[in-house]
Amino acid sequence: MSLVSISPNARIGKNSRIREFTVIEDDVVIGDNVEIGPSAFIGNGSRIGNDVKILHASSISVWPNSVSYNFEDSTTEVGDGTIIKGQSTVCRGTHHTMKTVIGQNCYIMNHVHVAHDNRIGDNVTLVNGVNLGGHVEIDNFTNIGGLVGIHQFSKVGKFVMVESSTKIHKDIPPYVLAGRLPIRFRGLNTIGLRRNGFTLDMIHNISDVYRVIYDSGLNFSDALEKIKKEFEPTNEVKEIITFLEGSTRGILKK
Repeated sequence: MSLVSISPNARIGKNSRIREFTVIEDDVVIGDNVEIGPSAFIGNGSRIGNDVKILHASSISVWPNSVSYNFEDSTTEVGDGTIIKGQSTVCRGTHHTMKTVIGQNCYIMNHVHVAHDNRIGDNVTLVNGVNLGGHVEIDNFTNIGGLVGIHQFSKVGKFVMVESSTKIHKDIPPYVLAGRLPIRFRGLNTIGLRRNGFTLDMIHNISDVYRVIYDSGLNFSDALEKIKKEFEPTNEVKEIITFLEGSTRGILKK
């Protein structure tokens, strides 16, 4: 008796290793040099890139926890070089967007839940026990600490650091450090920015933008207009403006 259950319709790339007691369904595409640990489940709609590691008892492209799901042929995409550790779960999309996406070189630790229609960027770290609601968006180079819960439809910008054991119910703009209970703006993710090549001038400029947002006494709309008029439109400033204009849940408070 075979110790794995692999559909003959699944497409599996070169040099991929699949451990015992794993189940791989029909509509699955797996790239090259992929490692899948024991007792994993790779469901229909899985689109797994190259050099991915999915460790023991993790489940990819499972049915969404959504009453609106009607067994549509949606997908789950996992980018090249991503690691998904033990007993984590990634749901496939629903009819809203038809796919859940995890980018390249992400590090998804143990017992993480990525819900339906999520958009996770590249180089994102989700620490043990992170739990994402549906339609969550997390941009590139962001780190979410352990045991953080994220409310559905929330957005988290680039280069954000979120402290562990809190919950996200508002949008978190780029480059910031957020934490405590209730969650609040705690300054910039200075260490992360330095590690990723941001100069002191760039960091100071970002800090000045957030002083207008959080310390000027202006309401949100007036603060945004002041930033547009008075700041040089660097890439970082434009990133913040675009995020703020696209926020639907409002941003976290100080």
